[in-house]
Amino acid sequence: MKPLAYAFAIWILFLPSATADERLDATVRQYREALKDASPGELYVVMGDELFRAKRGPKNESLESCDFGVGPGVLRGAYAQLPRFFADSGKVEDLESRLMTCMARIQGFGEEAFPRHARGDPRVADLQRLAAFIASQSNGMPLAAPLDHPKEVEAYRIGERLFHRRAGAHDFSCATCHTVQGKRVRLQRLADFTDRSAAQAAISTWPAYLVAAGDLHTLQDWLATCYWAARHPQLRYGSEVSIALQVFLAQQAKGGIIATPGIKR
Repeated sequence: MKPLAYAFAIWILFLPSATADERLDATVRQYREALKDASPGELYVVMGDELFRAKRGPKNESLESCDFGVGPGVLRGAYAQLPRFFADSGKVEDLESRLMTCMARIQGFGEEAFPRHARGDPRVADLQRLAAFIASQSNGMPLAAPLDHPKEVEAYRIGERLFHRRAGAHDFSCATCHTVQGKRVRLQRLADFTDRSAAQAAISTWPAYLVAAGDLHTLQDWLATCYWAARHPQLRYGSEVSIALQVFLAQQAKGGIIATPGIKR
């Protein structure tokens, strides 16, 4: 068990008496408040900043000329407007898939440099750090992913169908867990994405530091973990499925104020 997670578990044992549910909620709030000004996730932001400016790859270039949708090299507000359609790639891209596009075109990285799956692939680490840094540049701004281009609309409709589609060994869908209030997995309450305020609070805090994992994860990582937990086929990193789900969730959470890196279970 990670040291932070172990300390968290011990803390729960010595809480004053109350209902188990209330005690857990109070503890989680206290723990997040304690780490608010010194989140381990901030280390990933610093590492991502260094990676973003470092000259790497076969072309020995940095990512400082990458266009995330608001102009080459402009980061302020870029994450707030993702996922979105990019004319140069002809695709709707989230933050990680846009990073991979720029890493290939600007830095010359080949497919072998990119993760195939979010779970257990060490190549995810650099993308997580870059995502933490870029996302943090939109802190304090509202989620405002566009839904104007036909491919954005198509992705939204696919994501909505995927969210409600039951599949896998347990016949689960995303909606099985995320359309009911009060559900919990261990210490983490599950967001009800039919409730806009709940969706906003959940989505606006990714990327987030996961205490139980002792690591920072992005929204795409979280979707892959949910697919694994529901016993669905493993989610391909940067796939159309993962991006379509993010397009749908971005619209459910539209207007939420970005505050990343968040802290989760």
